Amino acid sequence: MKILITGSAGFIGFHVAMELLKDGHIVFGVDNLNSYYDVSLKTSRNNLLKKYQNYNFYELDICGYEGLKNIFKANSFDKVCHLAAQPGVRYSIENPFIYQKTNNEGFLNIIECARQYKVNQFIYASSSSVYGANKKIPFSVVDRVDRPLSLYAATKRSNELVAYAYSHLYGINTIGLRFFTVYGPWGRPDMSYFLFTGAILNNKPINVFNNGRMKRNFTYVDDVVAGVKASLGYEAKYEIFNLGNDRTEELMDFIDCIEKNLNKKAKKNLLPIQPGDVLETWADIDTARKKLGYCPRTDIAAGITNFINWYKDYYGIRERNHV
Repeated sequence: MKILITGSAGFIGFHVAMELLKDGHIVFGVDNLNSYYDVSLKTSRNNLLKKYQNYNFYELDICGYEGLKNIFKANSFDKVCHLAAQPGVRYSIENPFIYQKTNNEGFLNIIECARQYKVNQFIYASSSSVYGANKKIPFSVVDRVDRPLSLYAATKRSNELVAYAYSHLYGINTIGLRFFTVYGPWGRPDMSYFLFTGAILNNKPINVFNNGRMKRNFTYVDDVVAGVKASLGYEAKYEIFNLGNDRTEELMDFIDCIEKNLNKKAKKNLLPIQPGDVLETWADIDTARKKLGYCPRTDIAAGITNFINWYKDYYGIRERNHV
């Protein structure tokens, strides 16, 4: 198949693109390689993808509608996997207009191009943050999601509503994937586990919000990629799936797992909860399990070990530096 992946140099986009390339599909990647975090990390990911002859890369901002139209016009895509977005709950509080531009306008540009150029299947990234102030645990795809606690969450819910409208009006098959705290090798440096690892190695304190009394549905990236690939093979007029783990973890246990892998204790700054944060996330994955065959297999012990091994290798850290 010929598959367009937006955000192909991003964390999840890179892993999805890599697996599809290995499977022999023709992948067209779009990414603007922006400076939200270290551009060299994005470039390193993209360089690995460029080693495949069946990878075609466009450095382009999804907010550039005419440029996107040209890409769709020049290529006849079988499917679109839209993973590009401006991530980050806290960053959305400081920089709201970036989220309106990238997550709302960019999403509309992509799905409108898919409509105009007759791409019948549109997969897109949503987020567990859409559950917002919901109290019922675990979060189910049938729950109401009309109380977002951050602008980031609001933009992701907006994407789901636009997808529904396009599915209803134009018959485009759309599948939204609500990701739950994805972690692993080649991850995002703004994520907590990445920040914790760097701080511990450099003898700096880590910021632990709500005094550590938080729970997260940490989901290893390989499990998420399996869910994305399954969704690409699933036909549905309009569907939303949770892609998370089947259990929730205490934040302090997650930190302890990092400490054990580094053989080094963290210095902790215990701080109040931050605006936009939720106390607990936990995915009800029954629908994804039944319809996609989705089955997360990686626990945090194995997942964190894989990440730490990658981190040491990528940044050239020797054992003597962190014992």
